[in-house]
Amino acid sequence: MNRLNPPPRLLMGPGPINCYPRVLNAMSTQLIGQYDPVMTGYMNEVMGVYRQVFKTDNQATLLIDGTSRAGIEAVLVSCIEPGDKVLVPIFGRFGHLLKEIAERAGADVHCIEVDWGQVFLPEQIEEAIKKVKPKVLAIVQGDTSTTMLQPLQHIGEICQRHDVLFYADATASIGGNPFETDKWQLDAVSVGLQKCLGGPSGSAPITLSDRFVELVRQRKHIEAGIKAAHHTEGQGRRIASNYFDLSMILDYWGPERLNHHTEATSMLYCARECAFTLLEEGLDNSIIRHKLHGDAMLAGVKGLNLQPFGDLKHKMNNVVGVYIPSGINGDALRMQLLHDFNIEIGTSFGPLHGKIWRIGTMGYNARKDTVLHTLQSLETLLRRAGHSMSPGQCVDNALAVYAASNL
Repeated sequence: MNRLNPPPRLLMGPGPINCYPRVLNAMSTQLIGQYDPVMTGYMNEVMGVYRQVFKTDNQATLLIDGTSRAGIEAVLVSCIEPGDKVLVPIFGRFGHLLKEIAERAGADVHCIEVDWGQVFLPEQIEEAIKKVKPKVLAIVQGDTSTTMLQPLQHIGEICQRHDVLFYADATASIGGNPFETDKWQLDAVSVGLQKCLGGPSGSAPITLSDRFVELVRQRKHIEAGIKAAHHTEGQGRRIASNYFDLSMILDYWGPERLNHHTEATSMLYCARECAFTLLEEGLDNSIIRHKLHGDAMLAGVKGLNLQPFGDLKHKMNNVVGVYIPSGINGDALRMQLLHDFNIEIGTSFGPLHGKIWRIGTMGYNARKDTVLHTLQSLETLLRRAGHSMSPGQCVDNALAVYAASNL
């Protein structure tokens, strides 16, 4: 059989991205037993470093074994009971995902929507909360389908006033954009590794407020095969999923280490290294870096005579959307960029499919050389396809951003 030998792609799309080399090295580390004191020590260490990543004091900060979608599902299925009202503000594809998962959990889901490329004002969300009176508000912070970043800093206070649980999916944004779990009064947050954290998809860090944990504990269930005389269960409805039952997962990560699943050791090593990489750089420095390279990419695509998509005041630092020029076959050019230059950029979904490209600058790939190489390669293909532009302007624009930054 042939050995694995993937091509040396430069992943400049909306994610996944190329991993930090030290993260790849961590994943090749030898396994140890799940109850080895060294392993449980690593689990405790991971909880501590992700409290720093999330900017929280939440004790319940841990990993869900699975992609970022696993984190979303664990949060929603564990707090929603059939008939619960859930409000989902939708401004892109992943708001629709939250809606679907909540519906699958039996929620009575209510949605408000804005055009893709826009975000919500706090007043719009508060008005909907007053009307719906939901148990949970579920929202995406950064939606890569539209490249928009939803402001969250005023929403937590609104949710507290109206006694609403506040959950955000920050998979695409954390590490490259400001995020303040405690300051913004969030009750639950889930993320993934494959964006600004610079790892592969496959582990979903989450953090839960005491209020959220108390609600989940009311639905606590203990499997018959491991239940002991001292164990007590909650009085609420049993959580529908075994794998994503946060009441059991909290006991697995807690002092008793009550068995649930076997922790995905290599992904724990990986998630640990992602957090250490971010914290060693410094959260603020990482955000500044992502903004710098995102600004350079934005300036560069303008130099390509491409029109950026959406409300740029609310664009994520780490990804930009651009309209595909009239007369250009967007998918064909993307494939040419992939096969001739080994660079991947993305198209989008739903109403934006085939209309915009999405170009990412995140994690390990938020670098000057990757930005310039991507712009220069795009210029070559666009010029050959007949697109009108000023030769060299894209790189000049990006270099001007770098020169002005003094970094």
